[in-house]
Amino acid sequence: MASSSSGISIPAPEAVQVLVSSLADESPMVREASMASLEEIAALNPLLVLDCCSAVSRGGRRRFGNMAGVFQVMAFGVRALDKKDLDPSFMAKLAKIATAEMISSKELSTDWQRAASWLLVSIGSHFADLMMEEIFLHFPGPSSGLPAMVQTLADFAFADALQFTPRVKSVLSRVLPILGNVRDIHRPIFANAFKCWCQAVLQYNMDFPSHSPLDGDIMSFLNSAFELLLRVWASSRDLKVRISSVEALGQMVGLITRTQLKAALPRLVPTILELYKKDQDIAFVATCSLHNLLNATLLSESGPPLLDFEELTVISSTLLPVVCINIDSKENSNYSVGLKTYNEVQHCFLTVGLVYPEDLFMFLLNKCRLKEEPLTFGALCVLKHLLPRLSEAWHNKRPLLVEAVKLLLDEQNLGVRKALSELIVVMASHCYLVGPSGESFVEYLVRHCALTDQDGSDLQSLKEVSTSSKAHKRLEVKTGAICVTELRAICEKGLLLLTITIPEMEHILWPFLLKMIIPRVYTGAVATVCRCISELCRHRSFNSSAMLNECKARADLPNPEELFARLVVLLHDPLAKDQLATQILTVLCYLAPLFPKNINLFWQDEIPKMKAYISDTEDLKQDPSYQETWDDMIVNFLAESLDVIQDAVWVISLGNAFTKQYELYTSDDEHSALLHRCFGMLLQKVNDRAYVCSKIDWMYKQANISIPTNRLGLAKAMGLVAASHLDTVLDKLKDILDNVGQSIFQRFLSLFSDSFKREESDDIHAALALMYGYAAKYAPSTVIEGRIDALVGTNMVSQLLHVRHPTAKQAVITAIDLLGRAVINAAENGASFPLKRRDIMLDYILTLMGRDDNNEGFADSTLELLHTQALALSACTTLVSVEPKLTIETRNHVLKATLGFFALPNDPADVVNPLIDNLVMLLCAILLTSGEDGRSRAEQLLHILRQIDLYVSSPVDYQRRRGCLAVNEMLLKFRMVCISGYCALGCQGSCTHSKQIDRTLHGNFSNLPSAYVLPSRGALCLGDRVIMYLPRCADTNSDVRKISAQILDQLFSVSLSLPRPAASSFGTDIELAYRALSSLEDVIAILRSDASIDPSEVFNRIVSSVCILLTKDELVATLQGCSAAICDKIKQSAEGAIQAVIEFVTKRGNELTETDVSRSAQALLSATIHVTDKHLRLETLGAISSLAENTSTKVVFNEVLALAGRDIIMKDISRLRGGWPMQDAFYAFSQHTVLSFVFLEHVICVLKQTPVPKGDSEKAENSSESVDGQIDSNILQAAMIALTAFFRGGGKVGKKAVEQNYASVLAELTLQLGSCHILASSGQQDPLRALLTAFQAFCDCVGDLEMGKILTRDGEQNENERWINLLGDLAGCISIKRPKEVQSICLLLTKSLDRHQKYQREATAAALSEFVRYSGGFGSLLEEMVEVLCQHVSDESPTVRRLCLRGLVQIPSIHILRYTAQVLGVILALLDDSDESVQLTAVSCLLTILESAPNDAVEPVVINLSVRLRNLQVCMNAKMRANAFAAFGALSNYGVGVHREAFLEQIHVAFPRLVLHLHDDDIGVRKACRNTLKRIVHLFELEGLCAILNTHGFNSDHRSDYENFVRDLSKQVAQHLPSRVDTYMASIVQAFDAPWPVIQANAIYLSSSILSFSADQHVLAIYYTQVFGVLVGKMSRSSDAVVRATCSSALGLLLKSINSLSWRADRPDRAELSLRGHDS
Repeated sequence: MASSSSGISIPAPEAVQVLVSSLADESPMVREASMASLEEIAALNPLLVLDCCSAVSRGGRRRFGNMAGVFQVMAFGVRALDKKDLDPSFMAKLAKIATAEMISSKELSTDWQRAASWLLVSIGSHFADLMMEEIFLHFPGPSSGLPAMVQTLADFAFADALQFTPRVKSVLSRVLPILGNVRDIHRPIFANAFKCWCQAVLQYNMDFPSHSPLDGDIMSFLNSAFELLLRVWASSRDLKVRISSVEALGQMVGLITRTQLKAALPRLVPTILELYKKDQDIAFVATCSLHNLLNATLLSESGPPLLDFEELTVISSTLLPVVCINIDSKENSNYSVGLKTYNEVQHCFLTVGLVYPEDLFMFLLNKCRLKEEPLTFGALCVLKHLLPRLSEAWHNKRPLLVEAVKLLLDEQNLGVRKALSELIVVMASHCYLVGPSGESFVEYLVRHCALTDQDGSDLQSLKEVSTSSKAHKRLEVKTGAICVTELRAICEKGLLLLTITIPEMEHILWPFLLKMIIPRVYTGAVATVCRCISELCRHRSFNSSAMLNECKARADLPNPEELFARLVVLLHDPLAKDQLATQILTVLCYLAPLFPKNINLFWQDEIPKMKAYISDTEDLKQDPSYQETWDDMIVNFLAESLDVIQDAVWVISLGNAFTKQYELYTSDDEHSALLHRCFGMLLQKVNDRAYVCSKIDWMYKQANISIPTNRLGLAKAMGLVAASHLDTVLDKLKDILDNVGQSIFQRFLSLFSDSFKREESDDIHAALALMYGYAAKYAPSTVIEGRIDALVGTNMVSQLLHVRHPTAKQAVITAIDLLGRAVINAAENGASFPLKRRDIMLDYILTLMGRDDNNEGFADSTLELLHTQALALSACTTLVSVEPKLTIETRNHVLKATLGFFALPNDPADVVNPLIDNLVMLLCAILLTSGEDGRSRAEQLLHILRQIDLYVSSPVDYQRRRGCLAVNEMLLKFRMVCISGYCALGCQGSCTHSKQIDRTLHGNFSNLPSAYVLPSRGALCLGDRVIMYLPRCADTNSDVRKISAQILDQLFSVSLSLPRPAASSFGTDIELAYRALSSLEDVIAILRSDASIDPSEVFNRIVSSVCILLTKDELVATLQGCSAAICDKIKQSAEGAIQAVIEFVTKRGNELTETDVSRSAQALLSATIHVTDKHLRLETLGAISSLAENTSTKVVFNEVLALAGRDIIMKDISRLRGGWPMQDAFYAFSQHTVLSFVFLEHVICVLKQTPVPKGDSEKAENSSESVDGQIDSNILQAAMIALTAFFRGGGKVGKKAVEQNYASVLAELTLQLGSCHILASSGQQDPLRALLTAFQAFCDCVGDLEMGKILTRDGEQNENERWINLLGDLAGCISIKRPKEVQSICLLLTKSLDRHQKYQREATAAALSEFVRYSGGFGSLLEEMVEVLCQHVSDESPTVRRLCLRGLVQIPSIHILRYTAQVLGVILALLDDSDESVQLTAVSCLLTILESAPNDAVEPVVINLSVRLRNLQVCMNAKMRANAFAAFGALSNYGVGVHREAFLEQIHVAFPRLVLHLHDDDIGVRKACRNTLKRIVHLFELEGLCAILNTHGFNSDHRSDYENFVRDLSKQVAQHLPSRVDTYMASIVQAFDAPWPVIQANAIYLSSSILSFSADQHVLAIYYTQVFGVLVGKMSRSSDAVVRATCSSALGLLLKSINSLSWRADRPDRAELSLRGHDS
């Protein structure tokens, strides 16, 4: 026992022993807490901790399960010892314990062995000799712990080199004799120890260079060890032994004598090099050792190099392949090790190069000449690394290096190429690249800038060639990890570096780089080459003459024409990598002096425009036709350049250059197509017919017409030539046509292969067709009529129908389309003529399209077929638009073959969308060319529109959009025909084409009135059309909505422009119609400008306009045809149709006759039956209600009732799918503000029929259809459904009828809920369901949706609390919705509280407790309610008791003050209630009442309340505890006045419990305690206490933060409230036995914290020993880890405190410890 200054005895040694024992606890939390406490204690009394640890350690790990923890604590304690406490004998004892444990197992590197080693190292920091002597005791003889001892010495050397090095002799003298007997498994440990020892000696030599510890004996020991490791261990079969030995030898080479080192080199070097055959981790170790060896042998200051270069050759040869190990795979997990190895290898070569620079240079060159990939790669990398570092030594070797590198320029391995490219850049930076050799190196970089991914695939196949050495094969694979993309990027960057950063390279690069533009093999590098040329031109001031002279001085450079031809064609792809097009345009500007002088200004103006077009590639991609536009810009650029040059000789020379360009591109390269066009444009500018003829022959021979792009380019080229040489081109085409399949070779192959003949024929016919088409397109309009007539008049076109390949079909269709467009263009230019055999050509197109009379299969078209069909539709439109007019048969044939395209799927959109656009254009063209007068055109329009209706009302979104778009476009054309005249080309207003047709029309109908020429309004069938398109104005698709509005506008615009019958009354208000049409057009304008406008508002305006624009007959037709519109597959459209019907009926219902109303109602009821969507059905019923309201109510009701009667008799209405429509009709009528009165009277009469005799006669009068024996039940069932519908409808009449007896109905329904729940709990559910149905209907009737939701949610819940809460929710809802009814309801309920049925009393109490909060204006009734509630707080039912109490608390605030004392008395009584739920309610109510209670009401009972609340604070119910704590805090507002001291005493009693429960298991209790502490802290009048309540620890839920807060709080309590410490401690000690482990732990920590800060000797005398003993006992006996862990922390807290200073000098009884250690 230790005695403190106050005479208190504490069992500190016992506590420490328990803490040490806890290190073996099963809980990690306890182990960590114990170790933390022991480390803190060890800093204060390390000897005590060491004694206790040594006691438990005697039994070893067999008796103690966590020896690692014990040794770790002991190591900390030893380090904490002061010099005065150092006891060599005790340290020796600890050392013996550690060594005894280390030698007790044959295992190595276990955690406890490492901890024991740390203990020995800690001992060695004080007593190095003692520690080492203890270790040395185990060296002689066999010992299982010897490796661990050696490892400890290694750790000691690593940790404290300054103490270890002077004692290295003793270590070596003892280790060396046993080295020979070390087993292989232990040799790595010994080798690692030698490495650490040598590192320590080297470190010592660096720190104290003048005091070298190496004497003769040590050197002898080192030499002996070196020889053993070298000759025996380094040649072991065990790889780990070899590696560790080489690593140790790498450190020892710096310490042994030069003589021994020189003698060891023949064996040491091969030993190290042998490790390179292993993986890269081993290679790194070997390289580090090799680097140390090279430094020791080559750079020693004590003598010349020990190795000549011949001896280093083997080392260098071995290191070279290591260079390539994983240095290029950065994603590899071993990249870091590989990079380290690479750097070490380079350091090795640098060491060699510093001594033998010339020899190393020649060695590396020789390895390069061998062309063995790994060696070559390594040599190049080393050269790249050493060239800047040995540049002076290698200065004279430049020619040799250049020649050696030139020999490698044809190397195929990608890794070698990468290294070579990097070396070339380094050589250039040191001026190695001069003359022709420099150009060859530049060419090498350019060639690799042009590499493609396909080149990489080809090289990969070449790379997989087996080699003679497996190691080399492995390394080869690793060097091949470099990809083509990486190599290309390196070369591009290198070439740019040469251009920009090395001025000396300018004379080599210019004008040599011009030579790199032309060759085909360098095509991929043109962008980089152009950029380099631009940089050269930008950095040097070229003048025209100098540039020309430099270029002319070299005959191997391309001439300007070749450069221009090459660069213009390469402009083709604006999205090519590296901004190729931009780079070419830039370099053209710089090279302008090479071309004719007058081109420079034009290019300066034009080229920036072209660069601007392609500058934003992302924006460019948005244009699907960007490539075609760009190609046209290139051709125009060439044409304008030739026009500016105006040099015939130069143009001919350029043409010859274009001729040579064909060999630079493959036939499938799109550049070939552009080359054709450029060549064609050039030939257009040439006047020499013979030259042109020969070149088009050449162009045709070079073209591969089997490739569509090449074929199209050739055709466009021929068309460009035809613009100036039409006859020449036509002659060539005729010659080709005449010779199709006539060559001997073709006839020979056709004998064996029909497919060859067919494919060849397809290609030729496709090419011919396109060439004819583009020739017609580009040829002058004045000369093409005869050529086209001659072409069409022959059978040439029919020959083209035999093509089968899709691209060939597309070519033929395009050609026919071009012929038709040529005719149209000629008409635009004033040379119009009809196209002969036009109908036959249309049939040809439909045949090629693959769609003839068969209209099926439109949905399964292939992609190529879709392209063909799109082109065919465009061609049909062109042919339909030319003279002569279509015949009826041809027109119908075309329609039948094409309309089905509306059903095509939406994908691929880039193909289908143009196809649909072409189809719409075709339909418009057919409409424009159809009919002879307005009537026939109107009939044709309606015919087409009705066929399109299928797609307009389709459920598929894109089909509706297509259909509406087609209708709108056709109406636009139809309006143009009727109003503005006709033009086959689509022109509006006055044009040359319309004048010609107008004369024809007037000639045919000049003697007829306009009424016969124009269609009548009735011919448009506007009623049917409006109800078809009006729903689309409410479509989900915004485009469909916009287009549909435009369709309606077009319909009415046309109708108002047409003649009206004389008898029509519509003309009397024509001004109103035009205003409506203007409003409709305003809506359309808004839709076009503002996409965010509300669609519903737009639809309302459209409907309003249409309602005015319709005539009476059109209105009737619209209403009678509304059934299909209401059943539309798009819900929003159906809703729009219903809305339109309601609008029409509301505004113009008075115009309808009873027959019209009856048929309209039948149509609406039919829609009601067929509509499956519930919402749409209700909307339709709303339309029926509107029809009844605005027309004949009787007629509508008769239709509804007749249909309902038939359904009741003939159908099982309860099982109808989607519900019974008539029930929905009842709902609709009951919700109607006008119709509900009449309908409710009818329903009430029917319901009264059963109890009232006179109801039978009324029933009979109201039903014309009755069946004996069935009508009574059917009508009763219908009446019940109608009543439910009426209640839920919320009509005014219904609400008045219900409100007359609102209070009694509600009160009785409330009471019955209790009875029905009794029946439901016994299994009788039907009464409850019936009651709930009635109650739900009642809620709907009065419009209280919230009350209905409450019933739906909890109505069928049978649990006691659920249905009681339901009643409370209903009462609250009623009080809010109908406050005027509450008084009447409460009066009835107050009397009902005396009923005998318990559940009815509970129901009454539940409702009354909620109603009472709204009783502010009741007056005397409130007093009566309070009296009744107070009487029933003693009811036998706990539910009634707590509900009555809850009601008392909810008295309105303006009256509660009168009853506060009475309510508090009730609460005080119920706090002691036997039922826990009542107690919980009482506490909750107390919290509520205290928020507003006056002081005079609370003060008399504040002490009694406090006492009862303190009793509830230890309740097992977490919610009860939380509320009790919170209520206690609320009482703090009333603890003033005469009761202040008594209440303050209550606070002090409760204060420890509040602190303990701050870290309760329940989060609600934690929050309540925090709030309560904040409320009562001001009563303590301590500023420091208030401050800590604002800290993070107070508000945190983490235990460590809570413990920090407890320590701060304890300090404040001990300093400022010393008189209360005794009371607090008594309360805290009681909590040691709390039922919650966490509260026990909190009490332990709080008590320990208070004792650690308290200076009250009385308190310490009473509690210090008691608490200390409890902690020690609970650490041993508690089953909860949190308690044990907290005890560990608390013990450390107590022992660290200032109140227990004396124990710091105590040490336990060694004998007792020995006995306990033995017992344990």
